[in-house]
Amino acid sequence: MRIGLLGTGPWARRTHGPALAAHPAVELAGVWGRRPEAARDLADTLGTRAHDDVDALLDACDAVAIALPPDVQAPLAVRAARAGKHLLLDKPVATSVEGARELVDVVAETGVASVVYFTLRFTDGPAAWVEEQRAADGWWTGDARWLSSIFAGGDSPYAASPWRHDRGALWDVGPHALSMLLPVLGDVAELETVRGQAGPGDTVQFLLRHTSGAVSTVTTSHTVPEAAAEVLAEVRGEAGVSRMPAWHGDAPAVPFANAVDALLRAAGGEPHPCDVRFGARVTEILAAVEASLPAKPARSAST
Repeated sequence: MRIGLLGTGPWARRTHGPALAAHPAVELAGVWGRRPEAARDLADTLGTRAHDDVDALLDACDAVAIALPPDVQAPLAVRAARAGKHLLLDKPVATSVEGARELVDVVAETGVASVVYFTLRFTDGPAAWVEEQRAADGWWTGDARWLSSIFAGGDSPYAASPWRHDRGALWDVGPHALSMLLPVLGDVAELETVRGQAGPGDTVQFLLRHTSGAVSTVTTSHTVPEAAAEVLAEVRGEAGVSRMPAWHGDAPAVPFANAVDALLRAAGGEPHPCDVRFGARVTEILAAVEASLPAKPARSAST
């Protein structure tokens, strides 16, 4: 499959690009970016060509992998789907419900395959954990936490990301947390019951009621002290307590290669559960969380 890469930032350089260039069943058809000079530099690094025009890259490929901010990704994904290109998307697929639903509709109309890269769902240990818990019954509660210090003085390459600063950890890593809980506990029963609270920095904690009857809490933050950073998912019920295997984000190109494999299978008629419809549902849930947060006090004119 000829796959074009849209995006030139750290995620494209560290994960998408190397995995696509090394994949034995993929031809990296080229790179497009909003900054042509960055696209040329990344293309040279990956041994492919840069495209100044996104439609020229679409003409040269069968699918696109998108490593761009969500609200840049969504309209480009619609454009690619309408051109008949399969989609390997990043999470969240969009930060507006309307943008996510439009993408779902276009994918349904065109029949292209879609996979959304929820990292843990393509990482061997955590992915196997989800399937094992999914096969069990009787879960009562769940808890997921994705707490990092990237906005608190950490050395992450994503610390300067404008969209992450604008939307916070809720939209950046909230999708990962939901991708672990929803398959096990079921969909959110009613979006109207979603409740969230804001904490220090960009910390958000929210409560969900699932179709299985279970309830869960999710906590996200990019501003915790480094000593408090943690990635965790667990469920509790009749079988006791089950916790996701430890994950430290090592070798990011490996799980992305698994997502590429999933797209190849989806294009051949074997859909993956992390498709654009699941991605859009995650957007709907996060939008409901955001809407439930108490309004921040207005600043006085003297401050």
